Amino acid sequence: MSNQTGAERSELTHTYTMHHKDLLYKLDFNAQQQNSDLTCTGGYDAIIQCLNDGKRTCKEVEEFMKARASVEEKYAKDLLGLSKKVCGHNEMNTLKRSLDMFKLQTEHVSLSHLQLAHSMREEAKKLEEFRGKQREARKKMEQQMEFLHKQKSSHFKRTMDSLRSVKKCSVRCPPQSKKTYEQKCRDKEEADQNMNRNANNTKQMEKLYSKAQSAKQTAEEADRVYYQNVTIMGSIRDEWLTEHINACEMFENQAMERIIFLRNTVWTHLNQLSQQCVTSDELYEEVRKSLEQCDVQEDIGHIINLRRTGEKPPAPVVYDNFYGGQRPPAVTPPPRLPPPISRRGPLPDPTNNSEDTIYSVIQF
Repeated sequence: MSNQTGAERSELTHTYTMHHKDLLYKLDFNAQQQNSDLTCTGGYDAIIQCLNDGKRTCKEVEEFMKARASVEEKYAKDLLGLSKKVCGHNEMNTLKRSLDMFKLQTEHVSLSHLQLAHSMREEAKKLEEFRGKQREARKKMEQQMEFLHKQKSSHFKRTMDSLRSVKKCSVRCPPQSKKTYEQKCRDKEEADQNMNRNANNTKQMEKLYSKAQSAKQTAEEADRVYYQNVTIMGSIRDEWLTEHINACEMFENQAMERIIFLRNTVWTHLNQLSQQCVTSDELYEEVRKSLEQCDVQEDIGHIINLRRTGEKPPAPVVYDNFYGGQRPPAVTPPPRLPPPISRRGPLPDPTNNSEDTIYSVIQF
Protein backbone atom coordinates (compact mmCIF):
# COMPACT_ATOMS: atom_id res chain seq x y z
CA MET A 1 0.00 0.00 0.00
CA SER A 2 1.21 3.51 -0.79
CA ASN A 3 2.76 5.42 2.11
CA GLN A 4 1.44 8.76 0.81
CA THR A 5 -0.79 10.75 3.12
CA GLY A 6 -4.10 12.21 2.02
CA ALA A 7 -2.53 15.68 1.70
CA GLU A 8 0.28 14.30 -0.45
CA ARG A 9 -2.18 12.50 -2.70
CA SER A 10 -4.27 15.68 -2.99
CA GLU A 11 -1.18 17.67 -3.91
CA LEU A 12 -0.20 15.03 -6.45
CA THR A 13 -3.67 15.14 -8.01
CA HIS A 14 -3.54 18.96 -8.15
CA THR A 15 -0.11 18.88 -9.81
CA TYR A 16 -1.29 16.24 -12.24
CA THR A 17 -4.38 18.31 -13.08
CA MET A 18 -2.42 21.51 -13.68
CA HIS A 19 0.12 19.65 -15.82
CA HIS A 20 -2.61 18.29 -18.07
CA LYS A 21 -4.36 21.63 -18.23
CA ASP A 22 -1.14 23.21 -19.48
CA LEU A 23 -0.70 20.40 -22.00
CA LEU A 24 -4.26 20.67 -23.28
CA TYR A 25 -4.04 24.44 -23.60
CA LYS A 26 -0.95 24.00 -25.77
CA LEU A 27 -2.64 21.31 -27.84
CA ASP A 28 -6.26 22.41 -27.51
CA PHE A 29 -9.04 20.79 -29.50
CA ASN A 30 -10.06 23.98 -31.28
CA ALA A 31 -6.60 24.81 -32.64
CA GLN A 32 -5.86 21.26 -33.76
CA GLN A 33 -9.25 20.30 -35.24
CA GLN A 34 -9.86 22.99 -37.86
CA ASN A 35 -10.53 22.57 -41.58
CA SER A 36 -10.38 25.04 -44.45
CA ASP A 37 -13.55 23.61 -46.00
CA LEU A 38 -16.55 25.33 -44.45
CA THR A 39 -18.83 22.34 -44.99
CA CYS A 40 -16.34 19.80 -43.65
CA THR A 41 -17.00 18.46 -40.11
CA GLY A 42 -13.96 16.17 -39.98
CA GLY A 43 -12.36 17.94 -37.02
CA TYR A 44 -15.58 18.00 -35.04
CA ASP A 45 -16.25 14.36 -35.90
CA ALA A 46 -12.76 13.42 -34.65
CA ILE A 47 -13.47 15.12 -31.31
CA ILE A 48 -16.83 13.33 -30.98
CA GLN A 49 -15.14 10.02 -31.79
CA CYS A 50 -12.56 10.70 -29.08
CA LEU A 51 -15.32 11.46 -26.57
CA ASN A 52 -17.22 8.32 -27.55
CA ASP A 53 -14.07 6.25 -27.03
CA GLY A 54 -13.62 7.87 -23.62
CA LYS A 55 -17.25 7.13 -22.72
CA ARG A 56 -16.69 3.51 -23.71
CA THR A 57 -13.59 3.38 -21.51
CA CYS A 58 -15.59 4.70 -18.54
CA LYS A 59 -18.21 2.02 -19.13
CA GLU A 60 -15.56 -0.71 -19.34
CA VAL A 61 -13.87 0.42 -16.10
CA GLU A 62 -17.27 0.61 -14.41
CA GLU A 63 -18.17 -2.94 -15.49
CA PHE A 64 -14.72 -4.17 -14.43
CA MET A 65 -15.16 -2.76 -10.92
CA LYS A 66 -18.67 -4.21 -10.62
CA ALA A 67 -17.36 -7.62 -11.69
CA ARG A 68 -14.50 -7.36 -9.20
CA ALA A 69 -17.00 -6.46 -6.47
CA SER A 70 -19.01 -9.57 -7.35
CA VAL A 71 -15.86 -11.69 -7.07
CA GLU A 72 -15.10 -10.20 -3.65
CA GLU A 73 -18.68 -10.75 -2.51
CA LYS A 74 -18.70 -14.39 -3.61
CA TYR A 75 -15.34 -14.98 -1.94
CA ALA A 76 -16.59 -13.33 1.25
CA LYS A 77 -19.72 -15.50 1.36
CA ASP A 78 -17.72 -18.66 0.74
CA LEU A 79 -15.27 -17.66 3.44
CA LEU A 80 -18.10 -16.89 5.85
CA GLY A 81 -19.61 -20.33 5.24
CA LEU A 82 -16.21 -21.91 5.79
CA SER A 83 -15.81 -20.12 9.13
CA LYS A 84 -19.04 -21.76 10.35
CA LYS A 85 -17.82 -25.28 9.74
CA VAL A 86 -16.61 -27.52 12.58
CA CYS A 87 -12.90 -27.16 13.16
CA GLY A 88 -11.31 -28.54 16.33
CA HIS A 89 -14.59 -29.10 18.12
CA ASN A 90 -13.14 -31.88 20.30
CA GLU A 91 -9.90 -30.07 20.98
CA MET A 92 -9.31 -28.50 24.39
CA ASN A 93 -7.32 -25.95 26.33
CA THR A 94 -4.84 -23.60 24.58
CA LEU A 95 -5.02 -25.22 21.14
CA LYS A 96 -8.82 -25.04 21.21
CA ARG A 97 -8.61 -21.33 22.01
CA SER A 98 -6.27 -20.84 19.04
CA LEU A 99 -8.55 -22.76 16.70
CA ASP A 100 -11.55 -20.77 17.92
CA MET A 101 -9.61 -17.57 17.27
CA PHE A 102 -8.70 -18.91 13.82
CA LYS A 103 -12.38 -19.41 12.94
CA LEU A 104 -13.39 -16.07 14.44
CA GLN A 105 -10.80 -14.09 12.48
CA THR A 106 -11.70 -15.99 9.33
CA GLU A 107 -15.24 -14.74 9.82
CA HIS A 108 -13.94 -11.20 10.34
CA VAL A 109 -11.88 -11.46 7.14
CA SER A 110 -15.00 -12.51 5.24
CA LEU A 111 -16.90 -9.52 6.62
CA SER A 112 -14.06 -7.20 5.61
CA HIS A 113 -14.26 -8.56 2.07
CA LEU A 114 -18.00 -7.90 2.06
CA GLN A 115 -17.25 -4.32 3.06
CA LEU A 116 -14.65 -4.14 0.29
CA ALA A 117 -17.23 -5.31 -2.25
CA HIS A 118 -19.63 -2.62 -1.02
CA SER A 119 -16.93 0.06 -1.34
CA MET A 120 -16.12 -1.09 -4.87
CA ARG A 121 -19.76 -0.82 -5.87
CA GLU A 122 -19.87 2.69 -4.41
CA GLU A 123 -16.90 3.70 -6.57
CA ALA A 124 -18.51 2.11 -9.61
CA LYS A 125 -21.71 4.05 -8.87
CA LYS A 126 -19.74 7.30 -8.70
CA LEU A 127 -18.21 6.49 -12.07
CA GLU A 128 -21.66 5.77 -13.50
CA GLU A 129 -22.97 9.10 -12.19
CA PHE A 130 -19.94 10.91 -13.61
CA ARG A 131 -20.50 9.27 -16.99
CA GLY A 132 -24.20 10.21 -16.94
CA LYS A 133 -23.41 13.80 -16.00
CA GLN A 134 -20.98 14.15 -18.89
CA ARG A 135 -23.46 12.50 -21.26
CA GLU A 136 -26.19 15.03 -20.41
CA ALA A 137 -23.82 17.98 -20.82
CA ARG A 138 -22.57 16.62 -24.14
CA LYS A 139 -26.08 15.92 -25.38
CA LYS A 140 -27.12 19.59 -25.17
CA MET A 141 -23.96 20.80 -26.89
CA GLU A 142 -24.11 18.14 -29.60
CA GLN A 143 -27.74 18.99 -30.37
CA GLN A 144 -26.82 22.67 -30.75
CA MET A 145 -23.84 21.85 -32.96
CA GLU A 146 -25.89 19.45 -35.07
CA PHE A 147 -28.45 22.19 -35.70
CA LEU A 148 -25.74 24.66 -36.70
CA HIS A 149 -24.06 22.11 -38.96
CA LYS A 150 -27.33 21.43 -40.77
CA GLN A 151 -28.07 25.13 -41.04
CA LYS A 152 -24.58 25.89 -42.34
CA SER A 153 -24.59 23.02 -44.79
CA SER A 154 -28.09 23.77 -46.04
CA HIS A 155 -27.36 27.45 -46.62
CA PHE A 156 -24.04 26.64 -48.18
CA LYS A 157 -25.65 24.23 -50.64
CA ARG A 158 -28.17 26.89 -51.44
CA THR A 159 -25.78 29.80 -51.70
CA MET A 160 -22.12 28.67 -51.75
CA ASP A 161 -19.95 27.21 -54.49
CA SER A 162 -16.31 27.19 -55.47
CA LEU A 163 -14.94 30.46 -56.83
CA ARG A 164 -14.86 31.12 -60.54
CA SER A 165 -13.78 34.11 -62.51
CA VAL A 166 -16.46 36.65 -61.92
CA LYS A 167 -16.04 40.32 -62.50
CA LYS A 168 -14.75 42.00 -59.32
CA CYS A 169 -15.42 38.86 -57.22
CA SER A 170 -12.69 37.47 -54.96
CA VAL A 171 -14.69 35.62 -52.26
CA ARG A 172 -16.37 32.20 -52.17
CA CYS A 173 -19.69 32.66 -53.90
CA PRO A 174 -23.22 31.15 -53.66
CA PRO A 175 -24.13 28.61 -56.35
CA GLN A 176 -27.71 29.61 -57.09
CA SER A 177 -27.32 33.32 -56.38
CA LYS A 178 -23.76 33.24 -57.72
CA LYS A 179 -24.67 31.32 -60.83
CA THR A 180 -27.58 33.66 -61.41
CA TYR A 181 -25.29 36.59 -60.76
CA GLU A 182 -22.67 35.23 -63.16
CA GLN A 183 -25.24 34.59 -65.84
CA LYS A 184 -26.77 38.04 -65.47
CA CYS A 185 -23.30 39.59 -65.59
CA ARG A 186 -22.58 37.73 -68.81
CA ASP A 187 -25.96 38.80 -70.22
CA LYS A 188 -25.18 42.41 -69.37
CA GLU A 189 -21.73 42.24 -70.96
CA GLU A 190 -23.18 40.62 -74.04
CA ALA A 191 -25.86 43.32 -74.29
CA ASP A 192 -23.23 46.05 -73.91
CA GLN A 193 -21.07 44.44 -76.57
CA ASN A 194 -24.03 44.19 -78.98
CA MET A 195 -24.86 47.82 -78.37
CA ASN A 196 -21.27 48.88 -79.03
CA ARG A 197 -21.01 46.77 -82.18
CA ASN A 198 -24.20 48.29 -83.56
CA ALA A 199 -23.53 51.85 -82.48
CA ASN A 200 -23.89 53.05 -86.13
CA ASN A 201 -27.21 51.26 -86.60
CA THR A 202 -29.70 53.84 -85.48
CA LYS A 203 -32.64 51.57 -86.13
CA GLN A 204 -31.38 48.91 -83.64
CA MET A 205 -29.72 51.32 -81.21
CA GLU A 206 -32.82 52.04 -79.12
CA LYS A 207 -33.72 48.39 -78.88
CA LEU A 208 -30.17 47.41 -77.95
CA TYR A 209 -29.93 50.21 -75.41
CA SER A 210 -33.18 49.12 -73.78
CA LYS A 211 -31.96 45.54 -73.66
CA ALA A 212 -28.64 46.65 -72.16
CA GLN A 213 -30.41 48.66 -69.48
CA SER A 214 -32.68 45.74 -68.65
CA ALA A 215 -29.67 43.43 -68.42
CA LYS A 216 -27.93 45.97 -66.20
CA GLN A 217 -30.88 46.16 -63.82
CA THR A 218 -31.18 42.40 -63.73
CA ALA A 219 -27.45 42.05 -63.02
CA GLU A 220 -27.66 44.64 -60.26
CA GLU A 221 -30.56 42.76 -58.67
CA ALA A 222 -28.62 39.49 -58.94
CA ASP A 223 -25.64 41.22 -57.36
CA ARG A 224 -27.80 42.46 -54.49
CA VAL A 225 -29.26 38.98 -53.86
CA TYR A 226 -25.85 37.42 -54.18
CA TYR A 227 -24.31 39.90 -51.73
CA GLN A 228 -27.19 39.41 -49.31
CA ASN A 229 -26.72 35.64 -49.37
CA VAL A 230 -23.00 35.99 -48.80
CA THR A 231 -23.72 38.28 -45.85
CA ILE A 232 -26.17 35.76 -44.37
CA MET A 233 -23.64 33.02 -44.93
CA GLY A 234 -21.06 35.07 -43.07
CA SER A 235 -23.42 35.50 -40.11
CA ILE A 236 -24.14 31.78 -40.03
CA ARG A 237 -20.42 31.01 -40.22
CA ASP A 238 -19.65 33.39 -37.35
CA GLU A 239 -22.38 31.86 -35.19
CA TRP A 240 -21.19 28.37 -36.00
CA LEU A 241 -17.55 29.27 -35.35
CA THR A 242 -18.39 30.77 -31.96
CA GLU A 243 -20.35 27.68 -30.93
CA HIS A 244 -17.64 25.44 -32.39
CA ILE A 245 -15.01 27.09 -30.19
CA ASN A 246 -17.28 26.78 -27.13
CA ALA A 247 -17.98 23.14 -27.95
CA CYS A 248 -14.27 22.38 -28.36
CA GLU A 249 -13.50 24.01 -25.02
CA MET A 250 -16.27 22.08 -23.27
CA PHE A 251 -15.31 18.77 -24.90
CA GLU A 252 -11.67 19.38 -24.03
CA ASN A 253 -12.58 20.00 -20.40
CA GLN A 254 -14.70 16.85 -20.40
CA ALA A 255 -11.81 14.80 -21.79
CA MET A 256 -9.48 16.21 -19.17
CA GLU A 257 -11.98 15.59 -16.35
CA ARG A 258 -12.57 12.04 -17.59
CA ILE A 259 -8.85 11.21 -17.63
CA ILE A 260 -8.34 12.63 -14.14
CA PHE A 261 -11.49 10.97 -12.78
CA LEU A 262 -10.56 7.55 -14.19
CA ARG A 263 -7.01 7.88 -12.88
CA ASN A 264 -8.26 8.75 -9.37
CA THR A 265 -10.90 6.00 -9.48
CA VAL A 266 -8.36 3.30 -10.31
CA TRP A 267 -5.99 4.77 -7.70
CA THR A 268 -8.74 4.56 -5.06
CA HIS A 269 -9.59 1.02 -6.18
CA LEU A 270 -5.99 -0.09 -5.66
CA ASN A 271 -5.85 1.63 -2.29
CA GLN A 272 -8.93 -0.33 -1.25
CA LEU A 273 -7.28 -3.58 -2.27
CA SER A 274 -4.09 -2.66 -0.42
CA GLN A 275 -6.07 -1.72 2.69
CA GLN A 276 -7.86 -5.07 2.52
CA CYS A 277 -4.49 -6.83 2.56
CA VAL A 278 -3.47 -4.82 5.62
CA THR A 279 -6.78 -5.54 7.36
CA SER A 280 -6.53 -9.26 6.63
CA ASP A 281 -2.97 -9.38 7.92
CA GLU A 282 -4.00 -7.60 11.13
CA LEU A 283 -6.74 -10.16 11.68
CA TYR A 284 -4.39 -13.04 10.94
CA GLU A 285 -1.91 -11.53 13.37
CA GLU A 286 -4.45 -12.07 16.13
CA VAL A 287 -4.47 -15.75 15.26
CA ARG A 288 -0.67 -15.85 15.30
CA LYS A 289 -0.64 -14.24 18.74
CA SER A 290 -3.08 -16.88 19.98
CA LEU A 291 -0.92 -19.64 18.51
CA GLU A 292 2.06 -18.22 20.36
CA GLN A 293 0.14 -18.81 23.59
CA CYS A 294 -0.46 -22.44 22.69
CA ASP A 295 1.52 -24.51 25.27
CA VAL A 296 2.10 -28.15 24.38
CA GLN A 297 2.98 -29.26 27.91
CA GLU A 298 0.00 -27.45 29.35
CA ASP A 299 -2.34 -29.12 26.87
CA ILE A 300 -0.85 -32.54 27.60
CA GLY A 301 -1.19 -31.94 31.38
CA HIS A 302 -4.78 -30.82 30.88
CA ILE A 303 -5.61 -34.00 28.97
CA ILE A 304 -4.00 -36.13 31.71
CA ASN A 305 -5.81 -34.39 34.54
CA LEU A 306 -9.14 -34.40 32.74
CA ARG A 307 -9.06 -38.03 31.65
CA ARG A 308 -7.21 -39.55 34.65
CA THR A 309 -8.30 -43.09 35.63
CA GLY A 310 -5.67 -44.10 38.20
CA GLU A 311 -1.97 -44.31 38.99
CA LYS A 312 -1.46 -48.08 39.67
CA PRO A 313 -1.05 -50.41 36.73
CA PRO A 314 -2.78 -53.83 36.83
CA ALA A 315 -0.95 -56.63 38.71
CA PRO A 316 0.81 -59.29 36.63
CA VAL A 317 -1.08 -62.50 35.93
CA VAL A 318 0.26 -65.33 38.20
CA TYR A 319 0.49 -68.93 37.04
CA ASP A 320 -1.51 -71.21 39.29
CA ASN A 321 -0.89 -74.97 38.78
CA PHE A 322 -4.17 -76.80 39.09
CA TYR A 323 -2.48 -80.04 40.23
CA GLY A 324 0.16 -78.61 42.39
CA GLY A 325 -0.50 -78.07 46.05
CA GLN A 326 2.14 -75.51 46.37
CA ARG A 327 1.56 -71.99 45.57
CA PRO A 328 4.00 -70.37 43.25
CA PRO A 329 6.66 -68.41 44.96
CA ALA A 330 5.69 -65.00 46.07
CA VAL A 331 8.50 -63.52 44.08
CA THR A 332 7.01 -61.63 41.23
CA PRO A 333 8.44 -62.79 37.92
CA PRO A 334 9.91 -60.24 35.59
CA PRO A 335 7.14 -58.38 33.83
CA ARG A 336 6.04 -59.43 30.40
CA LEU A 337 8.11 -62.66 30.57
CA PRO A 338 6.50 -66.11 30.57
CA PRO A 339 7.29 -68.34 33.55
CA PRO A 340 10.37 -70.49 33.08
CA ILE A 341 9.79 -74.00 31.83
CA SER A 342 11.79 -75.37 34.75
CA ARG A 343 9.08 -74.23 37.13
CA ARG A 344 6.51 -76.45 35.48
CA GLY A 345 6.69 -79.86 37.29
CA PRO A 346 5.59 -83.21 35.85
CA LEU A 347 1.95 -84.04 35.88
CA PRO A 348 1.02 -86.32 38.87
CA ASP A 349 0.34 -89.99 38.19
CA PRO A 350 -3.29 -90.83 39.09
CA THR A 351 -2.36 -94.48 39.92
CA ASN A 352 0.26 -93.52 42.44
CA ASN A 353 -0.84 -94.57 46.01
CA SER A 354 1.98 -92.87 47.79
CA GLU A 355 1.31 -91.51 51.21
CA ASP A 356 1.92 -87.94 50.26
CA THR A 357 -0.93 -87.89 47.80
CA ILE A 358 -3.22 -85.06 48.41
CA TYR A 359 -6.18 -86.52 46.55
CA SER A 360 -9.14 -88.22 48.25
CA VAL A 361 -11.89 -90.41 46.96
CA ILE A 362 -15.43 -89.40 47.48
CA GLN A 363 -17.77 -92.13 48.53
CA PHE A 364 -21.33 -92.15 47.22
